[in-house]
Amino acid sequence: MERFIFLTVDGLARGAVYAAFALSLVLIWRAARIVNFSQGAMAMAATYVAFVVTSLTGNYWAGLAAALVGGALIGAAVERGVMQFVDDRINPLNSVIAALGVLLIIQSVVGMLFGNTFYPMVTPFSQDPLPWLPGLTISAYDLFVFACVAFVVVGLALLFGKTNIGLRMRAAAFSPDLARLLGVRSSRMITLGWMLASAISALAALLVIPTEMGLNPHSTDLVFVYAFAIAVVGGLDSAPGAVLGGLAVGVLLSWVSGYLGATLSPVAVLVLLLAVLLIKPGGIFSATKERTA
Repeated sequence: MERFIFLTVDGLARGAVYAAFALSLVLIWRAARIVNFSQGAMAMAATYVAFVVTSLTGNYWAGLAAALVGGALIGAAVERGVMQFVDDRINPLNSVIAALGVLLIIQSVVGMLFGNTFYPMVTPFSQDPLPWLPGLTISAYDLFVFACVAFVVVGLALLFGKTNIGLRMRAAAFSPDLARLLGVRSSRMITLGWMLASAISALAALLVIPTEMGLNPHSTDLVFVYAFAIAVVGGLDSAPGAVLGGLAVGVLLSWVSGYLGATLSPVAVLVLLLAVLLIKPGGIFSATKERTA
């Protein structure tokens, strides 16, 4: 029973990070109808910014702030420098090819600058289980991860539900032409969506990389695969689907890894993805009715 609780708590902590990463994919999909296959590389580059700042200052929080700012700037650069010129009306694969090109460029540039060495990254809190929570095997860093993800989820809910800028972003995403007629600068809202999504993915990468082998040009590849599967399972249009899907997949990965072996974890995610695509292709929480009305 103790092992089951440990695996479940560990899975929820990892799932929370995957959920944040999946949320960034959902944001870009809702803003521009693009599956951004370069999201992992963009988050990795922002994490290198945090690594450099933390190494120079010795301050984790300065590195965290640098990652968020760096991620937002990278998102703006990719959208304004590449994606706004991609026309999916000619070929729906154009945006996919462009995103893959951005991925290769970022990984190549980072590889030339830093090499393929795995750099260990510090965490602001200990990853040892808290002694005053016997039986739960939860660490202070796990609580920090939960707090960060909860802050992101609540912040996005307030942004899109309670603010004018959130309403403009939603209008630009659902109907850019109509939004322009109403005075909304759709291009700026789309850029803002990319910046927001890239900052969130940078935060997710900064949270998960210290718990893995370390920082490397390919350190977010598998995280992106999991996040993409979560976004599809939950529904690319659904933010709640990304959160719930992330937690569910995190627990599933932890159970499979703990009881059957780590090598079967990616297989379990792919089986889940295949099952959802066969049963409900739009995702479990997809908003099909709203889109087709």
